[in-house]
Amino acid sequence: MRTGRPILQYVDRPGLLDLGWGHPHPSLLPTDAWAAATASALDTYGWQALAYGYEPGPGPLREWIAGHLAATDGGGEPDEIFVTAGASHGLTLVCAALARPGDVVVVDSPTYHLAFGILRDQGVELIAAPVDGGGLDPRALDEQIAALRRRGRRVPLLYIVPTFGNPTGHSLPDDRRRDLVAVARQAELTVVEDDTYRDMVYEGTAPPSLWRLGDGHAVVRIGSFAKTVAPGLRLGWIQADPDMIGRLARLGYVHSGGGVNHTSALTMAAFGSSGAYREHLTIVRRAYADRRDALVAALRRSPVHLDVPSPAGGWFIWLPLPVGRPAADVLATAERHGVSFMPGSTFRVDRADDNHIRLSFSLLAATELDEAARRLGVALAETR
Repeated sequence: MRTGRPILQYVDRPGLLDLGWGHPHPSLLPTDAWAAATASALDTYGWQALAYGYEPGPGPLREWIAGHLAATDGGGEPDEIFVTAGASHGLTLVCAALARPGDVVVVDSPTYHLAFGILRDQGVELIAAPVDGGGLDPRALDEQIAALRRRGRRVPLLYIVPTFGNPTGHSLPDDRRRDLVAVARQAELTVVEDDTYRDMVYEGTAPPSLWRLGDGHAVVRIGSFAKTVAPGLRLGWIQADPDMIGRLARLGYVHSGGGVNHTSALTMAAFGSSGAYREHLTIVRRAYADRRDALVAALRRSPVHLDVPSPAGGWFIWLPLPVGRPAADVLATAERHGVSFMPGSTFRVDRADDNHIRLSFSLLAATELDEAARRLGVALAETR
């Protein structure tokens, strides 16, 4: 892991099994296949792979992404695709394009916690969307937006991870997806759909995207290869109407730099078109499903009764704690026993108390997950 000069974001704490990191297992990063794709891209495109690129992203990758989305979700055209340096970069671009300082941006609750900083960098105020047991409530959202606008607030965006979401692993039900798109169109609200986990599905198929249900209206979709291939690529995409894509391509730094991550983008095009992406996805889906099953089974064996969900996709288990066990108290005890996690309040924009904790099964091996669950059970028993 980290030795000498820092290289990785990950911080290793010896003796601690940390379920807090949503990072891939090192053995599942496709070093050999990526090296082959790099050689293939250089052989195919020669000097063009190392030159300034086309502003929206190189055609081969835009075409491959559009084809992949069409095959897996029923729709996608190359002129709707803008290549980004990951989903975080995509969210930054969309917020900067559509929001102004002082605006209100509504965010799902709970949701991806690092999105809060990305959005706040644009000078907006974040407000939690109304939710219930089924997730975001579109009708209550409509009322919330109307009330904000009556007070003179501009509300241009909603951010949501509706499919195998971080932190819950939950997917918004199909009827609420349709209702959300209808509300957004009526309210002239743009939904930013973070679709990072769509391909990380372990059971059945992923639900239809908001983008597809909206037929490209009122929704901008962002995606990433961080979970499916490797986060170090810093490679993702935005799917939006062609006018928005053109607007992004005309940004000064994009035009000056010749697109974003051109060489990696052409390598990803080679990786995808060769069939290596499909083969790699089969491997990682099986591996992460096995890790999920290992952690779920171990948690269900805990001497403390736990209501353990088994998500159909993604990397996370959203575990409700037994009554009377505040997450902060459990975390302190758990770390004394050599296990860690992320408290649920981290994923709420108001940092409100939450009796859930997020457990990631992506970074640890099955045997480590089993031991981590055992240690967590001991900590929960001690905090009665």
